[in-house]
Amino acid sequence: MIYLDNSATTKPCKEALAAITDAVTEHWANPSALYGFGIEAAKALRSARGKIANALGSEQDRIFFTSGGTEADNWAIFGAAKRFGKKNKHIVSTAIEHHAILNSLKELESQGFEVTYLQPDKDGVITVDALKAALRKDTFLVSVMMVNNETGAVMPIAQMAKLTHRMCPDAIFHTDAVQGFLKIPFQAKTLGADLISISSHKVHGPKGAGALYISPRLRSFPPLLYGGGQESGYRSGTEATPAIMGFAAACSAVHSTMQQDLSGEKALLEQLVCMLNALQSVVINGCHEAPHILNISIPGIPTQNSINYLQDAGICVSAGSACAKGHRSHTLTAMGLTPERIDSSFRISISRETTLAELERLVEVIQTTILPHRK
Repeated sequence: MIYLDNSATTKPCKEALAAITDAVTEHWANPSALYGFGIEAAKALRSARGKIANALGSEQDRIFFTSGGTEADNWAIFGAAKRFGKKNKHIVSTAIEHHAILNSLKELESQGFEVTYLQPDKDGVITVDALKAALRKDTFLVSVMMVNNETGAVMPIAQMAKLTHRMCPDAIFHTDAVQGFLKIPFQAKTLGADLISISSHKVHGPKGAGALYISPRLRSFPPLLYGGGQESGYRSGTEATPAIMGFAAACSAVHSTMQQDLSGEKALLEQLVCMLNALQSVVINGCHEAPHILNISIPGIPTQNSINYLQDAGICVSAGSACAKGHRSHTLTAMGLTPERIDSSFRISISRETTLAELERLVEVIQTTILPHRK
């Protein structure tokens, strides 16, 4: 099998698997317990938090665990609304966010909040000027994704956060960094975002773990869950230690080779673009600035047909976002692409494990199997 759907999920690394096994077999006590066995589990949990903080470039005590990126996004959106909802009602986001953001915003709109959705340019990028034009005195939240999960477009988050805080000093700036964490170099301490969502299974960790970074600038933030006071009272409930330990081990492993991996991925993606450009019937969608995501269209071949042909050849790709099955891509629609291009598009996403031979095989199948079926 040639796996080229790493934006949907990544293969857990050996370090993550070892950490999960250790958590299940050796450190399975409740970290809140006050006897020695529980205290050892609590120490392992603190160590895991420190590893993730190191990879994110944040203070250790500002990492709060969630079940994944969707939960972190929901907490950021609804928490900000709860904190400011009685005072201000305006939110700025984008038309190309993940549905964890978009559907949360729809719910707030039904409650009387007003949302301005910024539109991308032809390359799929949201500009600083677009944000500047949308900010208002009553804006209390700005949420802009770091890397688009369909096109690989990278947003100027640091500039956007700085602008937001200058024009709206009390507003919260959130970024969904699920596709940016350990793919786009940044440090939480200097990025300027107040809230950052990250996810384990996008960085070679297990599913079921993620985190929300809450900046020290936010002296208080509404809790997500109430109960026994875990996660400093922000998210009560016994921590999912096996998933968290695996998440932390993956962060350490990937962070240790990050620069080398990203250079390799970027080089592979550029080679893939060159090979695809040599096929006259293949169209590249967006700027694919991130090192791991490429969106293409083969006009005349419906998306599902291309996926089926590739699957028959043992190659896994995705019809846009794996989290939005059965819907025309809202990202490509917002970019102004024609229905023909949108309905023939699919996403290729690589990882540090991808090889040139795998990409050459992808291009070979496109050329010899898919293109001959164009109408």
